[in-house]
Amino acid sequence: MKEIKDVGIIGLGTYLPEKIMTNKDLESIVDTSDEWIESRTGIRERRIASPDMATSDLATRAAEKALIDAGVTADEIDLIIVATATPDMSFPSTACLVQANLKASRAAAFDLAAGCSGFVYGIVTGSQFIKAGLYKKVLVIGAETLSKILDWTDRNTCVLFGDGAGAAVLAETEAGYGIIGAQLGADGSGGDLLKLPAGGSRNPASSETVTQKMHFVHMNGNEVFKFAVKIMGEAAIQALEHAGLSANDVDCLIPHQANNRIIQSAAKRLKLPMDKVMVNVDKYGNTSAASIPIALEEAVHGGKIRQGDIVVLVGFGAGLTWASAVIKWGKEADTIAK
Repeated sequence: MKEIKDVGIIGLGTYLPEKIMTNKDLESIVDTSDEWIESRTGIRERRIASPDMATSDLATRAAEKALIDAGVTADEIDLIIVATATPDMSFPSTACLVQANLKASRAAAFDLAAGCSGFVYGIVTGSQFIKAGLYKKVLVIGAETLSKILDWTDRNTCVLFGDGAGAAVLAETEAGYGIIGAQLGADGSGGDLLKLPAGGSRNPASSETVTQKMHFVHMNGNEVFKFAVKIMGEAAIQALEHAGLSANDVDCLIPHQANNRIIQSAAKRLKLPMDKVMVNVDKYGNTSAASIPIALEEAVHGGKIRQGDIVVLVGFGAGLTWASAVIKWGKEADTIAK
């Protein structure tokens, strides 16, 4: 009988575009205010990719930092998974473009579409290849250029999102460390609540779909909010139960950075004080699949996570999807690459 390997994160990297768009900047674009945005979401600013930067560019830069941090070279990577809702194009996959950029010629590559839950879906999926003995090192990237699919006249959506990328290298870890519990879920009946209606086989691109603004994010904010408040705490608890742990064991919660009220609700459900919760939604807004890895890297680099800590990642997204993973952290905090 094969011994089941312990798999965890051995390297992290992030990339955030240089351009900062503040709430004050948005006041000159759309009918909103700094006070309105911050009081309802906690967001103060977000990063915006330049017109010549695609998702694969952000993903590649984050991946390069993660590889350095892990102390591995691109030709050691066996698989690249890119979680994104904003691929460079329908095909080829963004993961294949990143593979070419990194010159990771040995790596298999594919994209994963699970909305804002994508990174957690990705690390859970990637870890299985290592546990099965098929691969040794897997690169998982959450990357988004959401600014390119926003209707900048719709104040209900354009104020929420930002661009960025976060990457993690997965590998076998010391016994007892790494991903020790997980929970993935979906409810496709809620698919209409958060979507990009056109550009696929249901509504191929046409002058009509462009005129009707069907190539932009459409969201039923109230329903998504209610779903998120319900599912975030539940998903985290289920993953903890899978790991044989409870909320009392959690040292740090890394939630999807969508909305400060949703984050606070998840912390309350787990009875966690906010000093055990990583929050950076004020600086970056909702970066979808990039949200959790960016927050994780900041928490580790900032000393919020130490070796041996129990860390819970939890997110929700379009689909509707949700995902949570419990990690016994096995990497020293002071080695994360900037």
